[in-house]
Amino acid sequence: MLTLLLVAGSLGADNFAAAVAIGLAGVDQRLRLRIAVVFGVFEAGMPVIGLVVGRDATGSLGSSAHLVGGALLLLVGLQMTASALRASEGDRPALAGGSVSRLVLLAAALSIDNLVIGFALGARDTPLVLSVIVIGVVSVGLSLLGLELGSRLGSHVGRRAQLLGAGLLVAVGAAMLVQLV
Repeated sequence: MLTLLLVAGSLGADNFAAAVAIGLAGVDQRLRLRIAVVFGVFEAGMPVIGLVVGRDATGSLGSSAHLVGGALLLLVGLQMTASALRASEGDRPALAGGSVSRLVLLAAALSIDNLVIGFALGARDTPLVLSVIVIGVVSVGLSLLGLELGSRLGSHVGRRAQLLGAGLLVAVGAAMLVQLV
């Protein structure tokens, strides 16, 4: 169980960082919950997909999954930067409008490297349902914590919060590209 908790925590670390970035930009309570749940579903679901799809298909993606996920995060972060630079004083942040497609893309980018985790869970004979529940709960918890922290920091950072949040997403994407996260 300790191994599973450590794996869930390390998998949720990138969600935490992205959630801080999103929280900086400012989101309401309802959207926070939606973000956390979507992050948790993708984080817990990707290992299951990895286990179901098979060792061969995800094995080839496994070696480059960090590149795909990192590139997607960079693109989302750069798009958020462009939106922030174009926005006027009263505009709402990029995710504040509840863009489901952007949220799904972000969640997929953060969790795509988790496909390979499914093989490790199968090799260790870890119960699949327990793994999904633990990974999902830890991910949702870390996401909510990150969103709250980002929101509190964002109120102090002011208008530049969306740029700061976008910069953090770019940094997480870059870290994934060079396998630091």
